[in-house]
Amino acid sequence: MAMMTAPTAAPSLGWRLFYAVPVIGWIARDIARDVTNLPYAVVILLTTLILAAQVWGPVVFTLTALAAVPCMFAFFIYISWPFRKE
Repeated sequence: MAMMTAPTAAPSLGWRLFYAVPVIGWIARDIARDVTNLPYAVVILLTTLILAAQVWGPVVFTLTALAAVPCMFAFFIYISWPFRKE
């Protein structure tokens, strides 16, 4: 007898577009499927930063911090947004 599983909801259009981005989307999809892949993604990111710093120097860290500004801005808005408890 075949085991019946509950149908899973299809991801929204925004998530499908995000997952379609070649490198970032692949890593995000893997992390969404299995959270134990997160340490590997962190190691890959740190290795990329170190290799880029060896090639282009410390300006890589400045550009990385500059790229993180919108993420931190969204994070600060998220944690300060008033939620209504009903």
